[in-house]
Formats: sequence, structure tokens, C-alpha cells
Amino acid sequence: MDAVQEWKDAQARVIELVEGLSADAAETIVPACPDWTVRDLLSHMIGLDADVLAGDEPDDHNEAWTGRQVDQRRGRDVAALVDEWRSLTEPLATWMQAHTTRPLGDVVIHEQDLRAALHSPGARDTNGLRALRDRMADGFAERVRDTGASTIELRSPTWQFVAGEGAPAVRVEASEFDLTRALMSRRSADQLRAWTVEGDIESYVELFAGLGPLPHDAPPE
Repeated sequence: MDAVQEWKDAQARVIELVEGLSADAAETIVPACPDWTVRDLLSHMIGLDADVLAGDEPDDHNEAWTGRQVDQRRGRDVAALVDEWRSLTEPLATWMQAHTTRPLGDVVIHEQDLRAALHSPGARDTNGLRALRDRMADGFAERVRDTGASTIELRSPTWQFVAGEGAPAVRVEASEFDLTRALMSRRSADQLRAWTVEGDIESYVELFAGLGPLPHDAPPE
């Protein structure tokens, strides 16, 4: 996978998604990030890239850091934000080639957050999304091991993953996309319960919260 090109492709898709939005649509709340509107989330995505280039990136990506990215762009409309982001494309691509492609994860996750908020599904079969899914699955498996929980299997018609050793005590069945988003803390506990076809999911629910608390309600598609 060319991770830098995946980042560029995701950026281009997000720009296409947002640049024609009305001012009202840009103020749509993003269910996956309920404190932010579409414009706010876009501000964070751009601000993260700008901060990475400036060498201003804390290890924990804390709320004060991400909040500042939004606050600094509070008065800008979508067109101005897109202009700023486009100015960062090549510098960030060069930076990723020299350092790490870590920024790919942020844009891949938040592209789907934006699509859900705007009821515009797409980009569910990209190399970037699959690579991030696999990384999130490995993190989930590590949390399962660390807690000593029994083996759990995540199964879809097109993708399967087993966390733990031995025969699974719990099996969760859903679409590949839903399991992918669940591993990114974007599916609710009730959804995980509904998808459990074998065993008891309760002791695993919090293990899906690797990127923050799970949503209380089922998010939009």
C-alpha cells in the first residue's frame, strides 16, 4: 500500500464531500464527535496536519490540543478551510515520506465520521481503511490479552478476526464495515450486543473503546 497516496486520495474525497456544502449544512453536528460540527471536524483535520508539520504534536493528542485547532479556525468558512488544507498537501506528503504516515489514520477515521453525519456513504473499500482496521484489530487483541479475557471472534462474510488463543468463547457477526467502525469506537454497546451470536459480550464492550467512549446510540450510516 502507498500510504501517502492513500492519504492524498482520502483528502481529495473529503474535499469533494464538503466544498459544496451550504453554511447550514456545515453546521451539522457530527454524531461520532458530538461536540463538533462538520466545519469543526474539518478544522481539526486541517489543524492536525498543520501542527504535525510545525512539530507540535503531543503523544496523547489531548483535548486541549485538538480543541485549539478548532478554535484557531473558528471564523473561517469551508472554502477558506479547504484552501488551507490544499496548501498543506504536498508539504505533508513530503513529511510523511520522511517520517511516518501516521496522519493517514486521522483522515480515514474522520472521513467516515463526516460521511455518516452528512448521510453520504462511500470509501468503504479502500486500502487505507483496511490497513487502519487491521491496526485497530491488533490493538483490540492486545487489550483482550492484557485483561485475560477469553478468545473472541469478529466475523463478517468477507473478513474474520480472532483475538486470543484457542476456541472463541464469544462471536460477533456483522458487516465488515460495521466491525471496522466498531474497532474504531464508532459503534454502540447495544449494537455489539445485537451482533453477538455466541457467548456474552459484556466484559468486552469497554475493550472496543480504544479511541474513546462508545456512542450511546447507534450512529447513522
